[in-house]
Amino acid sequence: MPTKVLVTGGAGFIGSHTCVELLQHGYEVVVADDLSNSSPRALERAAGIARVGTPELCVIDIRDGAALSQVFADHRIDAVIHFAAKKAVGESVRLPIEYYDTNVGGTTALLSVMREHEVGRLVFSSSCSVYGSTTKVPLTESDPVSPTNPYASSKWMCEQILADTCRRLPSLQVLSLRYFNPVGAHPSGLLGENPHGVPGNLMPYVARVAAGQLERLSIFGDDYPTPDGTGVRDYVHVMDVAEGHRLALEHLQGERGMRTFNLGTGVGSSVLDLVAAFEAASGRRVPYRITGRRPGDVATLVADPTAVSRAWNWTTKRDLAAMCRDAWHFQTRDPARHAC
Repeated sequence: MPTKVLVTGGAGFIGSHTCVELLQHGYEVVVADDLSNSSPRALERAAGIARVGTPELCVIDIRDGAALSQVFADHRIDAVIHFAAKKAVGESVRLPIEYYDTNVGGTTALLSVMREHEVGRLVFSSSCSVYGSTTKVPLTESDPVSPTNPYASSKWMCEQILADTCRRLPSLQVLSLRYFNPVGAHPSGLLGENPHGVPGNLMPYVARVAAGQLERLSIFGDDYPTPDGTGVRDYVHVMDVAEGHRLALEHLQGERGMRTFNLGTGVGSSVLDLVAAFEAASGRRVPYRITGRRPGDVATLVADPTAVSRAWNWTTKRDLAAMCRDAWHFQTRDPARHAC
């Protein structure tokens, strides 16, 4: 019988791409999502790409323990991939209470329901942002963490909660994936990042500027200690991130406790590097202006992906040019019709 996986936040950007990956590898998928920044059409698109039936969508807030427990009771869940969270750094500085409530509260509610239903396998969507302001390049999983904003702090708190719970419940198996900056889209152009309202992440904002939907990009700071003064990040294709989550499920078998891995390419690109790559992929100009630094941002975050490569014999496959090409392909297919 195929493994039945609950994907929280599965209608969102990374979640929907992970659903494609799971469906194409024979998993049964159930999605729990409150649709606050996503659309059920993303799951329809995911099913179309995978050529299978659309995953069942349970429209709930996972902080609602009774509703979440009913999902487990109805579907006999075997494992969970937990994406559901608020994720914008700038917004988290403005709305810290909401971020802790959603991200930490959602995780504790999920753990309680998993324990209630004796489900012991969990892949947690963490973030490179937990490393915070650091001058070390690249970063390994053993490097110190120092979150600089409420979003990052909420992810670090969740990791601590998961580690403590694993010590209390020896049957619990957790893989926490600190992925760096997921961008791009499914190469079909049918699925990508199309948030409600003005995008809070760089790539969809750049795509909308290139398409003429937004006037210009604001680059927050050009005085960082980086080669061109703009922030440097390890951008990783969303399909590589999706594959990483599917492999994490496979590597939970037979393990106990909590393990943590970086998911990244090991290559840093500045904001201006990404703008230039997107202009090359789209053939469009991306006008921009330099503004002041944004609270909570850091200069450089680049992964050392050695640990996951050794453990799983796996590395990312797609470069920045492919990320920009796929994001532009999605943008040109009228994403308003298939918001994800």
